[in-house]
Amino acid sequence: ACLGYAFVNLVTPDLVESFWAAFDGFSKWVLPSKKVCAVTWSGPHQGRGAHVERYRNSPVMHPMVPEVCKPLVFKDGQRAPFPPPTKAPSAPRTRRHNHPGASGGGRGWPQQPSQ
Repeated sequence: ACLGYAFVNLVTPDLVESFWAAFDGFSKWVLPSKKVCAVTWSGPHQGRGAHVERYRNSPVMHPMVPEVCKPLVFKDGQRAPFPPPTKAPSAPRTRRHNHPGASGGGRGWPQQPSQ
């Protein structure tokens, strides 16, 4: 199951009220889903720079983690390069899925999309 979360760093505080009103409680997804969007303040990290620093040396940035599972950074609506780690990330701890219907790339990762 997808965790389905995102960190959104708004450019100015003036945008918070309209963003919150538009997305908090949103449930009209293109694909059928019972999920409802909930907007909250991030903690303990706040701001784009803090989140980049939090994840750049995280195990999620390890080479064994598929690109589709790694965080993305956008600038002016366009994907931007994620800053490289400042030290070698540790390998992530993985969980084995032992229930019927579990899928993945053999280490608990989602399957890569077909090219």
